[in-house]
Amino acid sequence: MLLDLLLLALAAYAAMVALLFLAQRLLMYPGSWEGGPGAAPGDPPPGFEAIRLVAEDGERLAAWWRAPAPGRAVLLYFHGNGGTLRHRRARVAALTAEGRGLLILSYRGYAGSTGAPGEEGFARDARAAHDFVAARHPEAPLVLYGESLGAGVAVRLAAERRVAGLVLETPFSSAVDVARGIAWFVPVGLLMRDRFDAASRIGAVGAPVLILHGERDAVVPIALAERLFAAAAEPKRFVRLPGVRHSEVLERGGLAPTLAFLAEVEAAR
Repeated sequence: MLLDLLLLALAAYAAMVALLFLAQRLLMYPGSWEGGPGAAPGDPPPGFEAIRLVAEDGERLAAWWRAPAPGRAVLLYFHGNGGTLRHRRARVAALTAEGRGLLILSYRGYAGSTGAPGEEGFARDARAAHDFVAARHPEAPLVLYGESLGAGVAVRLAAERRVAGLVLETPFSSAVDVARGIAWFVPVGLLMRDRFDAASRIGAVGAPVLILHGERDAVVPIALAERLFAAAAEPKRFVRLPGVRHSEVLERGGLAPTLAFLAEVEAAR
C-alpha cells in the first residue's frame, strides 16, 4: 500500500514537472496571451508615432517612436513580461517630458508583432531597435531602460553593443533565480529554456549603470537585484525605494533619479 502511494505521488510529480516544462513559455510571457500581429498595442501618447521594425529574422515588430531634441539622449525601453505598449503610455510620456527621445517596442508574439516570444527572439528584437535609433540619431547618447524581464533584454544588448547608459528597474540576477523562489520544489535549473542570465553578462557592460528596486517587491526579491549590482562594473548606482512594490517603481520615487542619471549621461557626452 505504501509503495503504491509512493509510486502514485511520484507519477503525479513527474506529470506536474512535464506540464510545467511544456507550458513554461506560456507562463513566462503572460503579455503574449493577448498578442499577435492582429492585436492592437494601443495608441501612442502625444508626440510619439507608431512605427514598424523588422528584426534580422524577418519578424515585424510594433513600436512607438519619439525623436530627441538637440542635445538630449534617446532611450530604448524594454518592457516587462506582462502587458504591452498601452500599459506604458504614462511612463514613456514622463521619461520624454524634457525632450528626450524614446523607442519602445512590442516584443515578438506581443500585441501588434509577429512571431513567438523567447529569449533569443527578444535579443533579435533589441538589436533591431538599436539599429533603428543608431541609424537616425548617431549623435544622441543612447540609454537602455529595462523593466523587470526587460532588464535581462537590456543587459544582454548593453553587453553586445556600445551604449551611453543602462537603467534597470526591478531587475534580477537571472530568470532561473526568480523561478527558484517561486517553484522551489521543481528543478527549474534543468527545465528552463529562457534564462536571461543578466549576472553573467553585466560585467561586460562598459556604460554607467543605474538600478532601481522597491524594497517590498514580492515578484523579484531585491536580493536578486543586489546580486546583479555586485556583478556590475563601476560606475554604478543602486536606488532602494522603501515601501515600493514591483510595478510602481518609476511612479513612486524612481523617476527623479532616472532623470538625474540621464542628465549626467548627456553632460558627460
